Amino acid sequence: MRWRNLAPTMTAIGSPRPAQLETRGRARLRFAVVALTLCGALVLGLCVAASPRLGTGQAFFPLYSGSVALGARGEVVPVFDPNQLVPGTRVLANTPDTAEQARGQLAWLAGGTMPSVPELGDSTLVRDALLDLHVLGSSHGVAVAGWATPWRYVWPRDSALVATALARTGHLEDAERVVDFLGGVQPEGGTFQARYRPDGTGVPDSRGVQSDSLGWTLWAVRQVADAWPQDTRRAFVERHRRLLDRSTQASVRLLDNPRSLPPASSDYWEMKEKRLSLSTATLLHAGLVAAQTLYAVLGDRDRSDDAADAADRTAAAIHRVFAPNGYPRHAGGPARSVDLGVSYLLPPFTDRVDPLVLQVWRASAGYLARPAGGLAPGGSWRQDGVSWTTATSSYAMTAAMVGDRDAAVERLRWLADHRTATGSLPEKVLADGRPASVAPLAWAAAAVLIAADALGPEPR
Repeated sequence: MRWRNLAPTMTAIGSPRPAQLETRGRARLRFAVVALTLCGALVLGLCVAASPRLGTGQAFFPLYSGSVALGARGEVVPVFDPNQLVPGTRVLANTPDTAEQARGQLAWLAGGTMPSVPELGDSTLVRDALLDLHVLGSSHGVAVAGWATPWRYVWPRDSALVATALARTGHLEDAERVVDFLGGVQPEGGTFQARYRPDGTGVPDSRGVQSDSLGWTLWAVRQVADAWPQDTRRAFVERHRRLLDRSTQASVRLLDNPRSLPPASSDYWEMKEKRLSLSTATLLHAGLVAAQTLYAVLGDRDRSDDAADAADRTAAAIHRVFAPNGYPRHAGGPARSVDLGVSYLLPPFTDRVDPLVLQVWRASAGYLARPAGGLAPGGSWRQDGVSWTTATSSYAMTAAMVGDRDAAVERLRWLADHRTATGSLPEKVLADGRPASVAPLAWAAAAVLIAADALGPEPR
């Protein structure tokens, strides 16, 4: 709390006085200011003493909500107490239309499939993650990143994961609505802004363009296309041809330079970047790999070959520039600065597994590890003791995709154990294991679902 200096206001009150009274008034004023300062210090000290304390260098964040639920007339309502919910749903109990909302939500679940991971036992992690995506997307047909106000927007990267999760769980119409949204907000030039209002009316701020969104979008279109039956897949891609063309062309333009690497751009760290991050480069590569497959579905061999050539050039450039230092976040950086960017060189973002990349990715968990057992966004991320469910669930997803079942299950168990009381995944987990920040979080929920679906019901 910042204590306001009251002196200017107090000295402005009243009319001119004789010198003696003015001197006495100043003394009183000094006494008042000192008293207020002491009171302020006392209150601040009490607040600090009463707040949960963590170790030195360990950050504290509050928990903004335990989960979200559908209330009367389908309104999205934040909840903390599981007793507020109809069991097995994300529906608020004791409203005039509770029964109707619960029937609708259960019917939506039954309309798809529920990934099963036997090692998780009777955990509700997977089911709750799917329900959270349903509620986060209930207001506008496309899931927002989270329901707390600063997160109540649509990021293309979160949306790509959500669309993939929905497609993999059999909710193809919901997945296509996400793709429709991305096509609707994409400008003629192709490049996406960092985030959008969920009603599609534009951007909420001036964060600017984030070029990794092109890769995320193309990857998502392919993931959703792969989930469609073979006889309807081409029709799906045709419906989104403009999104495919614009995104591919914009990606190629960014890479059309002697280095075959894109310029610097903000990425999932949401920071201004003066240097190219590995994740921006690897996601654009992943998008071109997806474009190659999508054009092949359309029977457009020339464009498929062009996308493949661009992807190969970019892959060669990434390995040439980043491999010598162990695929750090920025070229030339230390190996310990590795982040999620290296995972975008592995399935499900590429079709091949490079042994060196796989080795670096496995080692990255040691650099990203945090006290509570989760992972940070990167090895060079601030050392504040906080685990991020986005990073941890992404690691589980990659582990499942490369066949490392034990690592994937271990991360999923950790996520299951660090949810809120209402079963949602928070954005952060404090050093002492408490959930913090916004809950639920679309990215984490989607990555959990993708990992669970990739693992399948039977241990390999």
